[in-house]
Amino acid sequence: MVLCAVRQHLLRGSRGAWARFLQRQSRGCVYSSVHGFQQEEIREKLQAFPGGSIELLTQESGLAVLTINYPSRMNAFSGSMMVDLEERVSQLEGWTDGKGLIVQGASGTFCSGSDLNAVRALSNPQDGMKMCMFMQNTLTRLLRLPMISVALVEGRALGGGAELTTACDFRLMAPGSVIQFVHKHMGLVPGWGGAARLVRIVGSQNALKLLGGAVKVDPELALQIGLAEEVLQGEGAGTPLQRAENWLSVYTKGPAPVIQAVKKVVLSGRELPLSEALKTEKDVFGTVWGGPANMQALASKSKHR
Repeated sequence: MVLCAVRQHLLRGSRGAWARFLQRQSRGCVYSSVHGFQQEEIREKLQAFPGGSIELLTQESGLAVLTINYPSRMNAFSGSMMVDLEERVSQLEGWTDGKGLIVQGASGTFCSGSDLNAVRALSNPQDGMKMCMFMQNTLTRLLRLPMISVALVEGRALGGGAELTTACDFRLMAPGSVIQFVHKHMGLVPGWGGAARLVRIVGSQNALKLLGGAVKVDPELALQIGLAEEVLQGEGAGTPLQRAENWLSVYTKGPAPVIQAVKKVVLSGRELPLSEALKTEKDVFGTVWGGPANMQALASKSKHR
């Protein structure tokens, strides 16, 4: 059912149709009332545990920076921050000029997962499952954004923070940083979709090792198993954020409709059966063929530059 919805809306060429699809995702792309999930109910419960914020800065270049900001708790997610994240994803879904997104943590560390105050208050299985569904919906929407996303990992990405890195297309790590799925130590498994995404990134055997061993993944190991794309080296090359922006700009150079189309065909290839992905690719191709960027490229004969 979800695959059919993805196919149906991916093949619609206009950015407006894509935005409407993503807005519908927010009302239950993975879970809805059919699964016993009431978004407003869990939002209200999460809002009862304030602290920190999720900040979004959009730039005229088409790049955006999403910052997890709760330094006193190592950028752990409070309940209100989970709601903030969902709202920021909604903003990004409606950003028609967006091409790239960098997700980072404030004050030199990425994210340490869930704030224990909220975890203790939502410790009964029913509330825990609702929080799980809320975050799975939000992070699935984050991954499906029609822009190329990068997690900039400085310091530590622990638990839910490690899961958040998997909801981005790429991961860049600063020297000395660590990604660690610590769920086992808490008597848990990932619940925000991190395990399913991790298998697709590093394969099932590596995922078993990382989850079963709660392995501290440093940049060298992350590169080796394909969890990270690059280690951001060089003190004289600007801040880690500037270096991440430079890295991402290589892949987001060009008109927004073209970059968004690239993300759409890759998304369909990742999530749909081959026959449906091929049909989607054909239809997305039709939205840029003969478009302004295509006609300009033909006029300037830029194919082989």
